[in-house]
Amino acid sequence: MEKERFYKQPDDQELLDIIAPFAVEGRPGLLPALHAAQEVYGWISESVAEAIGRALQVPLADVFGVIDFYTMLYSKPVGRTIVRVCADPSCSIAGAKEVLDSACEYLGVKPDETTEDGEWTIESTTCLGLCDHAPAALVGDSALASLDPDGVEQWLGLDAKRPTSVIDGDIRVLTRDCGGINPISLEVYRSRGGYLALLKACEEGAPGDVIKEVKDSGLVGRGGAAFPTGYKWESASGAVGQPKYVVCNADESEPGTFKDRVLMEDNPHQVLEGMLLAGYAIEAQKGYFYVRGEYSKAVEIISKAIDEARCAGFIGSNICGIGWDFDIEVRVGAGAYICGEETALFESIEGKRGFPRIKPPFPTTHGLFNKPTVVNNVETLCNIPMIIREGADQFRSYGTDKSPGPKLFCLSGDVMRPGLYEVPFGVTLRHMIEDLAGGVKGGALQAILVGGAAGAFATSEDLDVPLTFEDLRDANLPLGSGVLMVFNETRQIQKILSELAYFFAHESCGKCYPCQLGTQRQYEILDRVVRGTVKSGDKKRLLDVGWTMTDASLCGLGQTAATAVISAMDKWPDLIEE
Repeated sequence: MEKERFYKQPDDQELLDIIAPFAVEGRPGLLPALHAAQEVYGWISESVAEAIGRALQVPLADVFGVIDFYTMLYSKPVGRTIVRVCADPSCSIAGAKEVLDSACEYLGVKPDETTEDGEWTIESTTCLGLCDHAPAALVGDSALASLDPDGVEQWLGLDAKRPTSVIDGDIRVLTRDCGGINPISLEVYRSRGGYLALLKACEEGAPGDVIKEVKDSGLVGRGGAAFPTGYKWESASGAVGQPKYVVCNADESEPGTFKDRVLMEDNPHQVLEGMLLAGYAIEAQKGYFYVRGEYSKAVEIISKAIDEARCAGFIGSNICGIGWDFDIEVRVGAGAYICGEETALFESIEGKRGFPRIKPPFPTTHGLFNKPTVVNNVETLCNIPMIIREGADQFRSYGTDKSPGPKLFCLSGDVMRPGLYEVPFGVTLRHMIEDLAGGVKGGALQAILVGGAAGAFATSEDLDVPLTFEDLRDANLPLGSGVLMVFNETRQIQKILSELAYFFAHESCGKCYPCQLGTQRQYEILDRVVRGTVKSGDKKRLLDVGWTMTDASLCGLGQTAATAVISAMDKWPDLIEE
């Protein structure tokens, strides 16, 4: 974008031209319209918001309600380039505060301030999905890795290391084609068996046959909930109502998680083929690919792959010549972790604040636009082509009987080789950390946060626990989204807990009081612990708040916001003073 276009007074005709492609959608076009306007003008002024509201027939209060909900949308002027420095645990222990302080000093501003010349705004932000490259930042849309506090001038000029993830493991099934310099093109993907599963499904089997194969495979969701994928598809297939939708949940935002980013950036057609197979199985007509706003590179790559697949006849009208129509539209989030919750994601696509819905009814019968909907995350969908192409038995040859298939684990923190590791279910924590990731760096092992920010802590006593759903459950550890965040003996667990608590307080949508108030109280107490100003009764208060959120919150965010805290207090009873 030309810098001189930034901050200019909106021209009525130009603004109408920007909004026009989205006006035909009505309210569902709101988030794309706001993105498009902000791309040109730098922020959303009241006049721009009014014009968007009129064109989409959305009340101005609702337009601003959406703008204020998402952290990447701005209703006040910001710098031409926004610098977002990650402050979550993996980056924090790698020196994120020093990077932020150094950048602020160089620019002459404090966090969340804009330089006098309007060139820069700098922010401390939550996870950017670059945990294996800590400390990391986004400078504009450019992801930068392993930042040096003494090299601010260089990396602000984008002269810094770009993320290139370590991708390894005992097997390479989902990640077989990941790790190259460029994303896999349609031509290369097809040369390696790509879209054969879709052709096989369309030419040889009915939609019900695809569902049966997925059920027989035992595949469960890889986003944390672990719901059986085939049963979800079966429910949506049998649900009354048209049209039906498939949604790819690529709003990967939990600290420690970056697997979906790698899959999208390196092998986008694998995800698209999984979406197409889901669409065929439930006889859907439309798919939405919802990508978090911080993943601009993934958005670009996925969009290009969709165009390639459409030109090749795999997306669009009369796919495979069987009279089935299915299109995919990319939707970009705008900085809201809660939109990873499936019903909040629906609300976002529909042009609303990302508030979770009360369940039941469930998405398979009343999902996006109140129609039957299947929603799966990126890793889950990437398993589908192999299952259909090679059969359920081949899929079950990996892993264990109760936890079949390959699994991706994101290793970050104090390990020698942070990265993405693919293994069959059943290997141990010890194997992951010592054999694959090269062991603990900077001291002896103190703790492993298993499952992500909403996970639980393991110690050296748990190193021989097999990584399966059943064994982790017996050890009171969640698999979650496949996060293993390692901390050596020099790290202060209380500080890590405070950072996790800040994450949940920042990301709570505020719809239900147990989470809205509970995450704030949890952070306040842990902040006092870190600052050494503990009040009498804080330990009991922390537990009371945690269990209240767990039992009474509306959605998974509040229900798991205290899991790591309660786990730590159980592992280390003296962690917090009475």
